[in-house]
Amino acid sequence: MIWKVINFSALLLGALTSPTPSSPPISNTEEGPCRIYNSGSSADCLGRQLNSVPWRQFPSTLEAVDLSYNKLQAVHADDFLRLPRLRKLLLQYNNISHIDDDAFKNNTLLEHLDIFNNSLQEIPARALTPLLNLKKLYMSNNLYKHATLADSFSKFVKLQVLSMGGPLVMGLKKADFQPLKNIKLQGFSVKCSSNLSYYEPGSLEIIQTQMMGFDMAIDQRPSALPHMLRDLANKTFSLIQFRNLFEFTYYMEKEDIFQGLKDITANQLIFHRGKFNENLLRMALMNLQVTPIKWLRLQYIDFARSPTFVDSGAGSSITDLELDKLDLWYISNPDILRFDWRFTWFNKIKDLSIRYVYFNSVPCDSWVEMEGVESLDVSNNRLQNEFIFNQRCDYKGSMPNLHTFNLSTNELTSLKDLSSLTREFQQLQVLDLSNNKLGSAENSQDCVWQQNITHLIAHHNQFVSEALCCLPTTVHYLDLSYCNLDQLDMMYFEKATNLKELLLSGNKIKFIPSKWESLSLQSLALDGNSFGLISKASFQDMPRLSQLRAGNNPYHCTCELHAFVQDTISQGKVNLTDWPWNYRCYHPEAFLNTVISKYFPGHVACDIRLVIVICVATTTAVILILMLICYIFDLPWYTKATYQIIRAKYRAHKEKAAGELGTFTYHAFISYSHSDADWVRDELLPCLENNRNPYRLCIHERDFMPGKWIIDNIIENIENSRKVIFVLSRHFVNSEWCNYELYFAQQRAMGKTFSDVILVVKEPIDPNSLPSKYCKLKKMLSTKTYLEWPQHANQQVFFWEQLRSVLGKPTMTREGTHSVKSRTSSEGGISVIGLPMEDQRPEVVKPNMDQEEELGNKIINRNNHELSNQGQIPVVAF
Repeated sequence: MIWKVINFSALLLGALTSPTPSSPPISNTEEGPCRIYNSGSSADCLGRQLNSVPWRQFPSTLEAVDLSYNKLQAVHADDFLRLPRLRKLLLQYNNISHIDDDAFKNNTLLEHLDIFNNSLQEIPARALTPLLNLKKLYMSNNLYKHATLADSFSKFVKLQVLSMGGPLVMGLKKADFQPLKNIKLQGFSVKCSSNLSYYEPGSLEIIQTQMMGFDMAIDQRPSALPHMLRDLANKTFSLIQFRNLFEFTYYMEKEDIFQGLKDITANQLIFHRGKFNENLLRMALMNLQVTPIKWLRLQYIDFARSPTFVDSGAGSSITDLELDKLDLWYISNPDILRFDWRFTWFNKIKDLSIRYVYFNSVPCDSWVEMEGVESLDVSNNRLQNEFIFNQRCDYKGSMPNLHTFNLSTNELTSLKDLSSLTREFQQLQVLDLSNNKLGSAENSQDCVWQQNITHLIAHHNQFVSEALCCLPTTVHYLDLSYCNLDQLDMMYFEKATNLKELLLSGNKIKFIPSKWESLSLQSLALDGNSFGLISKASFQDMPRLSQLRAGNNPYHCTCELHAFVQDTISQGKVNLTDWPWNYRCYHPEAFLNTVISKYFPGHVACDIRLVIVICVATTTAVILILMLICYIFDLPWYTKATYQIIRAKYRAHKEKAAGELGTFTYHAFISYSHSDADWVRDELLPCLENNRNPYRLCIHERDFMPGKWIIDNIIENIENSRKVIFVLSRHFVNSEWCNYELYFAQQRAMGKTFSDVILVVKEPIDPNSLPSKYCKLKKMLSTKTYLEWPQHANQQVFFWEQLRSVLGKPTMTREGTHSVKSRTSSEGGISVIGLPMEDQRPEVVKPNMDQEEELGNKIINRNNHELSNQGQIPVVAF
């Protein structure tokens, strides 16, 4: 931009209308109106509506003070007296009409002074005299009536930029700039009245500068221009600018006032503002054909056709205008393009820029005439598809040298038409289609592009994903930022094998495809979209990716995101260009707006291997603890016992339903060894008989009928008992009579299940250790579920519950009349007489026995002894 090259010109010439400044925030209103910053070296007082300089607030360390856009009327001697280090002072756009002669006497280091656009009536030469270090002095657009410099200006040997003059300066004299004859400037500009009255030849001849600016209207004295150009002859300039050359009227005379251009060597010529008709422009262009000037800019020009021009058909008068660059900006009339009603003046232009001319059509013959154009910029106009691409035009062979084509900021809608237009541009490499209305599906089909296109700029359009397939696939650089894209068409990126830089900023992309393969992509911009998930796998198929910009997205702070960031930063292969402040959490709500660089999830939450290890270890520990608890509290035993109770209840219910349940004298017959009698009397009987609903039990010590054969007693009482309980122990195994009882019980259960037989293992017995003659007991132990007497007291309660469950409810319908009852009560009771037995079961002797009972027992004992001597089965009283 020319503004960067001649940034001084706006101030030098008063070219621009002064903007209304916006006041920056005041940070120290208690101390004063100005903002002191840069460690006390700078003061910002811009636009504070100040009427006087607030010198009391200024520290002595200040080097730069900005007091522009205020209401200052004068500069006094005390205002900057305490600022010996001051180097830059801005006082433009005030109402200063007076500056004290000693206002800057203590500011000898001052290099930059700007008093542009004030009300000074005279050049403040005395006040400026101490400033021997001045490099930039802007003092134009004041109310000076003359432009004569004092002799003291000859001492400003360091001066680089000077602007002077004002709207009341009526002309220039030869002696005005004599003090500058030995000073080489970088920039000089002078402003005169719109009604220039005089110009003395040689007035500007003394000036030595690289950039020259004129802000003067020659409407009343156009003859002054040839004298000015003659004063500039045989000099070399980087820039010459004329502002408002004709401010109010069009030049209607025939004299060629631009003849002096052919003797000037300059890189750039600018005509800023003013009125140009066709004849005046022709004069300028015809002289430019023979000058070394290579850059012409016409900006903000009021162009009009000349009413006296007659097209004779002989051709254009401008056919040999060779320029490296021609800028036509902000021209009021698009007719300037068809100068002389032809386009021949574009024929030898290399870089043609037509901006803000607001033309909307391109005639067919214009493409043929622009054969020398290498770069064409027609941005910021009103071009439409049917006007820029006319199917009646023959584009073959047109624009043979064009390599850069800028069509941005127009009203284009069809990619297909643009591809048809540029298909014949054999050298086209860079195409700018930004800020249009491209990207609809219906206007993005059957596109055929020039194969040389390497750069496509298409930001700020309205693309749908289907339209991507209509883009050229040869591009190295593709800018699709701010195109309202919500998803990507991977088919296009598979074809774009040369793509190195891709810009997708500011779209609405909701997710990044996991299988995005691009072997050549080096730089990718995805910032400002709508995706929240990103991981290492997202870009693993982009081996050459080195720069990534992906901030300002609604990120879900997850382990995947954390792993991606840590991996990317640690490896350093991909540079996150907008890291870290543009990366913030959007979800979950607890992390909203948290900077991702400060998001540190736990290692357990993010390492799946660690999670598995912890889960396995925890499960193992729980199992071990449960096993330990089971071991301590004998839970397997309780489980087994519960199962037996439930099973017994089920059998009882099943027997009742089958009608197999009969009536018996006893609930159970108990078979046990004499050695286990204490356990039976002290443990078993009390727990089953001493209840609200007692069981009726038969034991040999108490319930066998005296005088009967022992075998008969056994058989009869087993038959009269609902269940038979065997108390198994090592003594039981060694008892022959117990084996008989077991046998008789088995015989009773012939043809039935063994549900009537209850085995209570008082102490552990290994079935395999039993002698072979106890095959029945071995079989029962191996096939029948039995109850084990627990050694721990806390388990014994559950044992009795099991036994009661197996016995069933204690209800009877038939009373035995032949059994002898010997339960001990408060009144005394009948005792069963114990007989000598083979397992040496002791006889039970009860108190309060009368003589008859004692006699009967003796008789029974004698009879038993006789039977034994006769070889009979010994009768044993239980």
